[in-house]
Amino acid sequence: MSTLFTSESVAEGHPDKLADQISDAILDAILAKDPLARVACEAIVTTGLVIVVGEITTDCYVDIPRIIRQTVREVGYTRAKFGFDAETCGVVSSIDEQSPDIAQGVDVGGAGDSGMMFGFACDETPELMPLPIMLAHRLAQRLAEVRRTKALSYLRPDGKAQVTVRYGDDGKPDGVDNVVISAQHHDEVDVEQLRADIAAQVIDAVIPAELRRGSVRSFVNPTGRFVIGGPVADAGLTGRKIMVDTYGGYARHGGGCFSGKDPTKVDRAGAYGARYVAKNIVAAGLASKCELQVSYAIGVVKPVAVRVETFGTGKVPDASIAAAVSRLFDLSPLGIIKELNLRRPLFRPTAVYGHFGRTDIDAPWESTRRAAELAEELSLKA
Repeated sequence: MSTLFTSESVAEGHPDKLADQISDAILDAILAKDPLARVACEAIVTTGLVIVVGEITTDCYVDIPRIIRQTVREVGYTRAKFGFDAETCGVVSSIDEQSPDIAQGVDVGGAGDSGMMFGFACDETPELMPLPIMLAHRLAQRLAEVRRTKALSYLRPDGKAQVTVRYGDDGKPDGVDNVVISAQHHDEVDVEQLRADIAAQVIDAVIPAELRRGSVRSFVNPTGRFVIGGPVADAGLTGRKIMVDTYGGYARHGGGCFSGKDPTKVDRAGAYGARYVAKNIVAAGLASKCELQVSYAIGVVKPVAVRVETFGTGKVPDASIAAAVSRLFDLSPLGIIKELNLRRPLFRPTAVYGHFGRTDIDAPWESTRRAAELAEELSLKA
């Protein structure tokens, strides 16, 4: 019997995603000058106002208001008639230093917090990601593309994309069941014209023909009107789109967000390291689906637990894979930072369209360079 699974992505002008991009733009600006900086930066966006709060410890100076306005401008909020304007929005910054109680654990290479992080990979797509979230991201990216190139000049920065994939009895994707698109637009565009344009230039351009077997239901701006959007319509906050950032709900999540956090934060580094390992496990042919859980204790250097789950697809026992991971990979915060070269400004592009499965940005956790080593280790041990 077939089953359905749905994932969503959001446009770069969605209020929460705008906040994520502001946080990571500030982080990148600081790391460009001070790779050892400690940054935990969150943004709030609302009508005519951006507020930045958090803890930052660094010897360098960055112009936070300028970075905020530049980010808002790049996203596309450049006119007051859009409801939000990079030039006129208010900016408030309230930044403190990192707590010395946390710093004492991080200074010796330990985790900056307790918690558990998950990484996941599967063979549904070339990127080794679940198909629903990859299609949702591509739809959201296509919305931005037709807006920026003015192919659909009436579109505005806010929007959402949702995809439901049908899975067959074998658990493999069998086609797309439905697509939902909500796109902010100019108030004078005819809704039927918008729906036709989105269907032709976004949905048909993204959903491959082989996934359109049978009828794909589409719902474009289901209420018929989406003129008021962005921070005017809804307040945005860093870290509220953690499922969009990861696997679209297909895999478990430890609960911590990524954006605005430097790589000493295990919410970010731990999740990147776990994705890196899980992807290499699948790339090595050891499983067609793999979820890795890594758990940390604040101030403790090594993970306190590593768990592998292959959902019955593993070629060797899950416990054997977990043991090999512990032998071959240094999943301490500093070990992940070194392996993936994370002390540099590469995070702003991750703040929209997902952190994983990305081939269009510098995402070292997407490398499969350790797959052969894993395969050899488990073959020898077996």
